[in-house]
Amino acid sequence: MRPILDMPIEVASRIKVLFADIDDTLTNEGRLPSCAYEALERLTAAGIAVAPITGRPAGWCDMIARMWPVAGVVGENGAFYFAYDETQRRMRRVFAVADQQRANDRQRLQHIQTRILREVPGSALSADQLYREADLAIDVCEDIPPLAVSDVDRIKRIFEEEGAVAKVSSIHVNGWYGSYDKLTMARRFAADILGIDIDREQEAIVFVGDSPNDAPMFGFFPHACGVANVLQFEGRMEADPTYVTAARGGHGFVEVADHILGARPRRDAA
Repeated sequence: MRPILDMPIEVASRIKVLFADIDDTLTNEGRLPSCAYEALERLTAAGIAVAPITGRPAGWCDMIARMWPVAGVVGENGAFYFAYDETQRRMRRVFAVADQQRANDRQRLQHIQTRILREVPGSALSADQLYREADLAIDVCEDIPPLAVSDVDRIKRIFEEEGAVAKVSSIHVNGWYGSYDKLTMARRFAADILGIDIDREQEAIVFVGDSPNDAPMFGFFPHACGVANVLQFEGRMEADPTYVTAARGGHGFVEVADHILGARPRRDAA
């Protein structure tokens, strides 16, 4: 991982889409700092399409898609995307798994929830589970004392023993049934809403993240960035970002935004 300032100006000047995780990428200690929200506004005003790619639930994502300065949002680690059309005053909701299958999967996840809470002392159901459509989120440090790494790994193994996909974020272990992740739904969102083929236009896209569940995005995008707190997961991720910021969380995100926006006048001058 190289410092974000090592991203060449000619690369930064070509960025037209920015995807970003939310928790501990846009936020600091669970709060969204004004500088990070302002960076979203500045990027959007500059013509860069911005979309959060998050593990957070559908209930949160509906609000984000409506009220934040973004083109849309991918939620629950790729279970869906929401995009609000301001002209038609309509929310577009696209899910990776059909309604009936999601309902069936929730029953299977209920069994996993019971098993995890019984077998891993100190674990807890995420406070935002009520607002989820497709996955099960187990809290490992958000509203409870932080669990040991061995306990986090045990939770992930239980999901996998039950045939579910499991990903570790900075605050949760998320599990679900279905062959999707952040990258698969980001690809679909980009094609449907932005009219962009991310496989052809990787060089024009930046992803910013902070934890192991961001690994599919880190591995795919050549100019992916991690905020400084990603370093705590070094050696535990399937792929690392190319660049890393000096600051943590939302303040690190601002570093990325500033570097990209700072390159644009040079491009225009050329």
